[in-house]
Amino acid sequence: MPFKTLDTVVVTTDLPSHGLKRGDVGAVVQVYSVEAVEVEFVTASGHTQAVVTLGADQLPSCRVTRCPCGS
Repeated sequence: MPFKTLDTVVVTTDLPSHGLKRGDVGAVVQVYSVEAVEVEFVTASGHTQAVVTLGADQLPSCRVTRCPCGS
């Protein structure tokens, strides 16, 4: 399933060089291809933590349709 800009995604692997852990939630900000997207991760206070290009193998095959926090 191809990703679209502003899709909410969950990273499936730790990315310590970016301060990210498996399960962190981000938003797709650029779609390069079916296999590569740019994802922005923000802190709880709204500051950008990382902007990372990720492959489809680092993201689940489904999109988050509900906030993981339960909202």
